[in-house]
Amino acid sequence: MSAYGDAHERPGGHDGDGRYESGAGPGRRPGGHDGDGERTFAALPAVRGAGFARTWWGRAWLRALEDTALDGKQLKAGRQHARAGTVGAVSVRPGRITAVVQGRDGTAHRGDVLVQELSGEEWDRLVDLAVDSAGHIAALLDRELPPHLVEDAAAAGLELLPGIGDLEPECTCGAWDHCPHTAALCYQVARLLDEDPFVLLLLRGRGERALVAALQERSAARAADAAGIRGAGGAYAETWSRGAGPAGMPGSAAGAGAAGPAGVSAAEAFAARDILPPLPAPPVPAETPGEPPSLDTESAPGPEVDPAALEFLAADAAARAHRMLSGAGAMLTDPPLTVDQDAVRLASGAPSGWIAARLAEGSGRTREELELAVTTWGFGGSAALDVLEGRVFLDAGTLRRAEARLAAVWDADDRPVLRGAGPGRWAVVGGDGRLRLGADGRWWPYREKKGRWVPAGPATQDPAAALAMTVR
Repeated sequence: MSAYGDAHERPGGHDGDGRYESGAGPGRRPGGHDGDGERTFAALPAVRGAGFARTWWGRAWLRALEDTALDGKQLKAGRQHARAGTVGAVSVRPGRITAVVQGRDGTAHRGDVLVQELSGEEWDRLVDLAVDSAGHIAALLDRELPPHLVEDAAAAGLELLPGIGDLEPECTCGAWDHCPHTAALCYQVARLLDEDPFVLLLLRGRGERALVAALQERSAARAADAAGIRGAGGAYAETWSRGAGPAGMPGSAAGAGAAGPAGVSAAEAFAARDILPPLPAPPVPAETPGEPPSLDTESAPGPEVDPAALEFLAADAAARAHRMLSGAGAMLTDPPLTVDQDAVRLASGAPSGWIAARLAEGSGRTREELELAVTTWGFGGSAALDVLEGRVFLDAGTLRRAEARLAAVWDADDRPVLRGAGPGRWAVVGGDGRLRLGADGRWWPYREKKGRWVPAGPATQDPAAALAMTVR
């Protein structure tokens, strides 16, 4: 028994999960259609708690809806309508899905969602891609949408799954964007897609029987060509339809004796390198980072989940990705940060007070120590933090070269009196300035503030310039 009605045996022994429309008998195929151009699914019962999509292609359908709709409140109302079971029978045909949705006030509206159909030439290319892999056909017949088929199709310019803006709504309520009625219809269709990806393929323009027939014909012709046989396509198709299926096709375990397509030698492929088209230019990044997704859902978060903290982290991730795409390539080669360093990086974004307090606690710092670390981060990132917290280790040779540099950079009359204040650290006798040497050989200026040594500026290759920064 399925959530979509009683299971009826399908040709080949497969149990379908589609419901029969009113008056359908055992001779009708699941989904309630005699022909191959339209399927009608009976209204689904109310559902509580469970999500609307459990398969990856069902979730991709919902992402297209949720990324397109401009009003999150309308989506939320649509989810509530779908959960309440107010969506009537769903009609699916090429390019369009339709249902009547009952509103909370008792009014009924017809909602339609339009999807672009594939052209005949595009369907021919898709069939070729599917036949290239016996696994693709086996998955489709098992009512699964193989991800590699979708990826291969996208690489060939064929979009099976809808993207942003691909689900175009129409509703008798007069809304120009997705309203609760068309949103409810989309959420309901996600449940249908979970059970049968052929619903999506019908929307794109081909019914199940037409697609299966095309797959049989194309695979039989290819098998005949590979075996050097002409005119035997009918026999191959008959064997395929009787249950030999993909296992009897070339390239599978059972068809391993049949010859596959000839390859190209590595030398020949390398010789053709100069005639290949150039790579396309990289896309131009947006001017600003994208908005992180909203976490406003019907389900309350668990006690260990803080939605505000997650939204902060999502916004930070979007900002970092934007900086990388905008050419801040150094971020890709920087050494990975420790947990403490990353807490300082996050705090440098001036988060709200309670987030800063949590970052301080998580990194083992007081609020004052975190503020000092953030100031230091601004002068030089993780390298500056290492110098502040004494995580720089210098060998004897480096220290000798540093001493020689300090002796040579000033004239004898202007040279300040410096004394060692620790490995890689020098204090100005009679002054409040200090120099610290980083692992990369740059000099960091420090001065005393409220009894603590704090950085006075960024690092420099010139110790005299660094020391000048310590003068108030």
